Amino acid sequence: MAKNKFIGEYGINASKKMLYPYISSASGLSQWFADDVNVNEDKGFTFIWDGEENKAKAVSTRANHHVKFEFEDDGGEEEPNFVEFRLEMNELTQEVFIRVTDFSDMDEEEALELWDSLIHDLKEIVGG
Repeated sequence: MAKNKFIGEYGINASKKMLYPYISSASGLSQWFADDVNVNEDKGFTFIWDGEENKAKAVSTRANHHVKFEFEDDGGEEEPNFVEFRLEMNELTQEVFIRVTDFSDMDEEEALELWDSLIHDLKEIVGG
């Protein structure tokens, strides 16, 4: 199946320092991104959606800035699915944005609907 890259930017009324745990820690991610998230001894993440486990590694992180999760693929595909969260600030308005990059087999309409819903949940949690 063909993979698509979805990029969405969402303004959030919260600081980067406050948001970072929600995009980088198992407890933060389980509040809005997945039904549950566990971290094993190798720093591997297990995301659980609808009872199905998806294993991933945090392949790139920078405190209070970004995190990228690359998902394990049983099919041996060349380019693995990934999701990346970047926290950016508009220097002029001081507004914080979360930029989501989702590389998966979802089409753009599906991805837009999913991420709009997920970010809405995150905003409700942080009050932003």
